[in-house]
Amino acid sequence: QSDSQVLVSVVAVILKKDFVAYTVEQGWAGVECLSGIPGCVGASPVQNIGAYGQEVAETIVGVKGIDLRNGEAFVFDNAHCEFSYRDSRFKRAGRGSYLITSVTFQLVPGGEPTIRYRDLEEQCRKSQSHSLADVRSLVLEIRRSKSMVYDRSDPNHRSAGSFFTNPIVTTAQADAVAASLEPGVEMPRFKAGPGLEKLSAAWLISQSGLPKGFKANEASHVGLSTNHVLALTNRGGGTATELLELCQYVQERVKSRFDIELVPEPVFVGF
Repeated sequence: QSDSQVLVSVVAVILKKDFVAYTVEQGWAGVECLSGIPGCVGASPVQNIGAYGQEVAETIVGVKGIDLRNGEAFVFDNAHCEFSYRDSRFKRAGRGSYLITSVTFQLVPGGEPTIRYRDLEEQCRKSQSHSLADVRSLVLEIRRSKSMVYDRSDPNHRSAGSFFTNPIVTTAQADAVAASLEPGVEMPRFKAGPGLEKLSAAWLISQSGLPKGFKANEASHVGLSTNHVLALTNRGGGTATELLELCQYVQERVKSRFDIELVPEPVFVGF
């Protein structure tokens, strides 16, 4: 640790929520907006997890593990992880080839929290609270309002979180979507690189006529969360087939309305 940075090496099996809570307690900035995401630290670089204006690619400086193809140990720096939006080398061609044993993060002692996500900015303005602990609490509050924390008492808790990634499209495609809207309807759009923009998958789903709580029919055991259209939920007794059918239906509605392809964020295992 120095005045400007602290390197934290975390064993892969540590829960992400516990790691984030610990960094906030220590006053180390860099992952506070990732509060409430379930799973273990070792999975973080695989998905390049992110939320509310942060992603782990911004703070990961090293990943250690074993290459299962040859049994040799590996040490990758940030560049070798080949991070991109909700993606990495571990999720692409290397899927299933690496056993991650630890992840090293570079955080900022006494640093300011990241406040660049619209919902978080609004909550911070209302509460006038800007410490790391305050931001962590606000993130958890926002996530809870969207049923995006694991809570068995919440009827929406059977989900994989956000089911689709936010599509990254050309500026021309974004302009075409905007031009198709009724007068007065504003489309959220964010710069994602030269000539590229990121659109909101949740907004696209809603604008395609699919409301919160949508089910294909009354007999269906799966549906959109009653608190967030981006989460596909199992209402009890649902099957993988039903979930995939709902996924495809949502994709088709968005494709038909906006000519935009939604890509599932979870990795499908076994089918």
